[in-house]
Amino acid sequence: MSMTDGAHPPGPAGPGLEVPGPTGSRLVRSLLELRGNPMRTFRRAQREYGDVVRLGADLPGLRLDLHLVFSADGAREVLATQAANFRKDNVMYEVIRESFGNGLLTSQDDAYRRQRRLIQPLFTRRRVDGYADAAGTQAESLAERWRGAPDATVDLTREMPAFALRALCHILFGADSDAAVQVVNRCLPVLMDYTLERGNTPLTLPRHWPTPRNRRAAAAQRELYELCDRIIAERRAGRAARGAAALSAGGEADDDLLGLLIGASGENDDALGVDELRDQILIFLVAGHETTATGLAMALYLLARHPEAQARAREEVDRVLAGRRPGAADLDALAYLTRVLKEAMRIQSPVPFISRRAVADAVVDGHRIPAGADVMVCGAVTQYHPAYWPDPERFDPERFTPEAEEGRPRYAWFPFGGGSRACIGQHFSMLESVLCLAVLLQRYELRPVGAEIPLGNTVTLKENGPIRCHLTARTAAPASAKRYAAG
Repeated sequence: MSMTDGAHPPGPAGPGLEVPGPTGSRLVRSLLELRGNPMRTFRRAQREYGDVVRLGADLPGLRLDLHLVFSADGAREVLATQAANFRKDNVMYEVIRESFGNGLLTSQDDAYRRQRRLIQPLFTRRRVDGYADAAGTQAESLAERWRGAPDATVDLTREMPAFALRALCHILFGADSDAAVQVVNRCLPVLMDYTLERGNTPLTLPRHWPTPRNRRAAAAQRELYELCDRIIAERRAGRAARGAAALSAGGEADDDLLGLLIGASGENDDALGVDELRDQILIFLVAGHETTATGLAMALYLLARHPEAQARAREEVDRVLAGRRPGAADLDALAYLTRVLKEAMRIQSPVPFISRRAVADAVVDGHRIPAGADVMVCGAVTQYHPAYWPDPERFDPERFTPEAEEGRPRYAWFPFGGGSRACIGQHFSMLESVLCLAVLLQRYELRPVGAEIPLGNTVTLKENGPIRCHLTARTAAPASAKRYAAG
């Protein structure tokens, strides 16, 4: 094979094998396709070169040294066993810090350890289960709104992000959530799209240049910051006015997540400052609603496309709940619905890629990674890998029975990351999603509208275009629906 139009041949050279990858015209083709359809590029790279692949270029205005990791063993090494060597020092995380601050997603070292120590008690299973009632209320509100859907048809790419954002704002801000939703709904997508584009573009203009795009992003960021700072100030003032004695005596304590964050303290009364509180809120908004929305939209779409699975899920919901609103205590009993959600997140990964930068030379899945290289762990490829997932294009919730999960490597499925930096909100996301699915299946039967979408071939939910489902209201309304309508 020609070295100008092929691959770097793998071979031993010191510890680990040299990482293969395209060169010459194949590299140019890969780089051109990377921006238009990274999923297609990465899956072809895995098929042609294996489980660790290098995309390297040193061209005028572009230097690229990207190492793609597709295997479960490689993901485990980068995210867990060698995590100290793979840091969030790359361009993407720097751009996220500039937009949303230095919260749990982006902080490192002592700052991260301190934040995690203060915030972890707010995300224990017992504490998260306390948010179930708020999630159920939002799910029932969504089901009621769907009763007036034009032509009894909904677009899941619009409905599920809106639901996830409302639910998250309600849990974060409590009584302030209605005002917060309007601002977040208007500003967060602008700033997120801007941030992702800057993180994925080799050459960008300075943020302070007054281009129209820079100015729109700056205005969105300013409005989000002002919202958070105002609510934090009002909440802190309210707590001070009530006083610690009133709170300890059973006064009106804040029981939303922001109130708990303000009250969180560690050794020597260490607590989060105003800027840190804002950074955590913004990171929760960024990381906490889009991922949940993707899982929900894909689960509903796949159930609509597979009526036998939908019937089985609905039978479980009816049997377990007998018409009442689901709660945290029902999660374990809704086992099949949980498997549906996990399979949906395998097929359309909410977090397709996780990026890091190597601090020192390392060996990942038997291949040599040089210090300074950008490394991307590609869950969206791993979760289609035929070594772990026979017939990976097929929708099959039985892949996630306890027996099946025990037979697979831990990092064959990792939509919530892994290692010490695994998503702190994993249980909350799963709980919120299963409860929402249960409420919607109590109320409706779903059928797909339009052509089948190419599952798993896009990075974000909205890239699929509209995902529409037709709703048929069930004749026997559950008891929770009757109570909601009456109240």
